[in-house]
Amino acid sequence: MEELKNLYNTGWDDWKPFPDPRKGQYLTAPFGSGVYQLRNTKCDKYVLFGTGKHLAHRMTSLLPKPFGAGTRNNEDKRKYILNNLQDIEYRTISFIENDDAKRFESYVKSIEQYIFGS
Repeated sequence: MEELKNLYNTGWDDWKPFPDPRKGQYLTAPFGSGVYQLRNTKCDKYVLFGTGKHLAHRMTSLLPKPFGAGTRNNEDKRKYILNNLQDIEYRTISFIENDDAKRFESYVKSIEQYIFGS
C-alpha cells in the first residue's frame, strides 16, 4: 500500500487543461496502459478517473460525438465534461502492465471522492 501511496503522490504527470476539440486542441496521454484523473478547477472537485490499455484512445470517449469517440454509456459524464471544459484539467500516469494500472486505479478510487464515482 505504501508503494501505491508514493506513486499517487509522485508518479502523475503535471495537470493540463483538457483540450477543446472545437478549437483544434489535442490530448497528451500514454498510448499504452495508464490511469487518468480529471478535476474541475472552478469547484475544486475531482470529476472522474479511469484506466485503459490504450489510455489516449480511452480518454477520447470522455467527450460526446462529434467531438470525441463518444462511446461511453454514461451520457451525463460526457455532457458534464463538455459543458465544463474550460474548467477541466487532467493528469495521467502510464504503466507497462495493464494489471498494474488496474491495481493503481483501485487505489485511486479508494482515496478520493469524485463527482462521477467510477
